[in-house]
Amino acid sequence: MRGAVLHGPGDVRVEERRDPEIVEPTDAIIRLTATCICGSDLWSYRGLEETAEAAPMGHEYVGVVEEVGPEVTRVRPGQFVVGSFWASDNTCEICRAGYQSGCVNRVLMGSIGTQAQLARIPHADGTLVATPGTPDPDIVPSLLAASDVLGTGWFGAVAAAVEPGKTVVVVGDGAVGLCAVLAAGRLGAERIVAMTRHAPRQELARAFGATDIVAERGDEGVARIMELTNGLGAHSAIEAVGTQESMLQAIRSTRPGGHVGFIGYAHDVALPGDELFFSLVHLHGGPAPVRQYLPHLIDLIWNREIDPGRVFDMTLPLDEAAEGYRAMNERRAVKVLLTP
Repeated sequence: MRGAVLHGPGDVRVEERRDPEIVEPTDAIIRLTATCICGSDLWSYRGLEETAEAAPMGHEYVGVVEEVGPEVTRVRPGQFVVGSFWASDNTCEICRAGYQSGCVNRVLMGSIGTQAQLARIPHADGTLVATPGTPDPDIVPSLLAASDVLGTGWFGAVAAAVEPGKTVVVVGDGAVGLCAVLAAGRLGAERIVAMTRHAPRQELARAFGATDIVAERGDEGVARIMELTNGLGAHSAIEAVGTQESMLQAIRSTRPGGHVGFIGYAHDVALPGDELFFSLVHLHGGPAPVRQYLPHLIDLIWNREIDPGRVFDMTLPLDEAAEGYRAMNERRAVKVLLTP
C-alpha cells in the first residue's frame, strides 16, 4: 500500500509500506476513504518534536472495514466506520468514566499511521463506530472531522463548562479552534468570541457561530476580552494551540470561577503557580476522549445538523501529501484532506 512517511523535518514522502495484517484477535483492517493532516503533525514536521526515523504519519481516518479479527463482534466487513485518534477498549474503568484517551490499553493511532490506503485498528470493537449506512460523499469530510478535530473541539467546550447564557472565548483559529466554536454554539453559548486575525478563518468562525472576532493576541487580546465583558472576563475559555502564550491568554481571559478547557497539544507550557492560584479558574483538558462523543457527533452529521467538514479548505490525493504539509505549515490551508 501507499502511505506517508516522515524522514526528517520538512521531509514527507509517500512510499510503499507493508499492507497491515491482523495482529491481535481484537484488530480490524480498514480501507481508508479519507484521511487528513493534523496541526499536531506539524510539530514533528517542523522538527520541534523527536520522531523515529521513517515515521508513518496520520491519526485521523474514516473508511470501510475489510477484515476483522476473530474476537471482533461490533463491526463487520463492508461497514463504513469512524474511529478516534486513540484506540481504546472502551471497557476498562477509565473508558467507562468517559476518558477513552486514558484507556489502560490505549494505542495512539499516530504510531500506526493512517495517512495511507489501509490501516490496522486495534481494539476495533471499542474504537470504531459504524455509520447507519454508506454516507453520501459530501458528508465524508465532516465524518472525518469527527475523528479528531470536531471531537477535540467538543471536548474543549465540555471541559470549559460551556452552557446556555455563557460567554466563551476560543483561543486558536486552526481546525480544532474552529470546531470548538461550532461546539460552543451547539452547547448553547450566548456569546462566542473567536480570537483570530486571518480573514478566511474569521469568516468560517462566524459561519460556525462566533458572535465576536478579536484579532489581538497576548496582553492586547486579554484587554480586548475584558472590554467586551465589562472587566470581568469570559465564563469559559477554550485553549486550542498548545503554547505558553495561548495558555496564559486563555487563563487571563477567564473570570474568577470560570473554566478553561485546554486541548492544544502542549509544548513547553509552564504555568506560573502564583498567577494560577489567584486566578480562581478551573482547568481541565488534555488529549480528547473523542470516542465518548462519536455516536452523538455522527448522528448530528448524518442528519445534516452540523457541517464541520468545512474546515477542510484543500483536498489532495494521498501521493501529494508533501504539498499538503507545506500548505498547512505556511498557513495557506486550515486543514488538508487526503484521498487515498
